[in-house]
Amino acid sequence: MANSSVLRRTRRRVYLRVLVTADRLLRSRSEMIPPVCYWDKQYASELKAAGEQYLQYFTNVCGLRPEARVLDVGCAIGRIAAPLTHYLNNFGSYEGLDIIPEAIRWCDAKIASSFPNFHFQLADVMSKEYNPKGAFEASEYVFPFSDESFDFVFLGSVFTHMLPGGVERYLSEIARVLKVGGKSLITYFLLTPKTRDSIERGESTLPFTYDGRGFKAVSETLPEMAVAYDEFYVRGLYEQNSLTIVEPVRYGTWPRFVPTDMFGKKVGDFEYQDFVIAQKEAPN
Repeated sequence: MANSSVLRRTRRRVYLRVLVTADRLLRSRSEMIPPVCYWDKQYASELKAAGEQYLQYFTNVCGLRPEARVLDVGCAIGRIAAPLTHYLNNFGSYEGLDIIPEAIRWCDAKIASSFPNFHFQLADVMSKEYNPKGAFEASEYVFPFSDESFDFVFLGSVFTHMLPGGVERYLSEIARVLKVGGKSLITYFLLTPKTRDSIERGESTLPFTYDGRGFKAVSETLPEMAVAYDEFYVRGLYEQNSLTIVEPVRYGTWPRFVPTDMFGKKVGDFEYQDFVIAQKEAPN
């Protein structure tokens, strides 16, 4: 079975619809505190810590500047947006996309209302689990932004829930909206000889037992629950879209049943997935 932290994250996204409704009924404070945090104080701490960790990573490793234009695909309830409100200056801006209408409404009310350079839009993409009535398939969705609009694009836990057609489309859209020299950071479950071996031995935190066309998933009936891609396939997509991977790929802890660092200390969710940073190159 998937480990408890993965199952908790899945349940929380399902519960978001109810929690945001409760947040509106309770007329909660205007601070950027997602409604789920009223019921789960540990998650509140984890959410804030993860956001701050990502911000440090964006600045120290990806070179994010305060004047950057940022696109966050899969923004959910503002984990990344919240710390960026204190980092981006008046010349910078943030755009968030998500497929959950309640999440967008909440971020509009709690974040965009106080920060005019922060905007949130619904990506009305069909998802069996999160947006079953979506108007578009992921494989046909067009980002609502003009070419070369952004300095930095982030996707956290998006491609880990998306099938190949959607991944290919989204990567082409990321390349389109990135400025030349701009960077992307995307998280994955990457299949390598080592991770495949871990899966086969039953040591992985996720049981990628279903073999699809070009991917492995934990469920045949609902493959979007968790999807892993062959690293060679992913690298080919980046090359096709003039996106140069900034080596090394930062591999996560998901292939080990008890995620630990080199000293045997348990690590958090931030290090769980594989991080791929890439830079857009000028066309030949």
